[in-house]
Amino acid sequence: MAKPDIHPKWYPEAKVYCNGELVMTVGSTKPELHVDVWSGNHPFFTGTQKIIDTEGRVERFLRKYGMMDAGQGEADKKDAKKK
Repeated sequence: MAKPDIHPKWYPEAKVYCNGELVMTVGSTKPELHVDVWSGNHPFFTGTQKIIDTEGRVERFLRKYGMMDAGQGEADKKDAKKK
């Protein structure tokens, strides 16, 4: 049982707002929460996530762990320059 006078007030129906729109209710110590990102607009959960290979990180990882042939990386770089 919780000790009296040491815990913050609990709001079992706290409202969560994203871009001024009510998106869900949760339990919280604050009556309203304003968030920028939630599962309804996050790219990972909506399926719009794009994986970007910056600076050849994927190729460097594959080379480091021996998952790619030595000549395969060079061919990929030549194809990328043609595009």
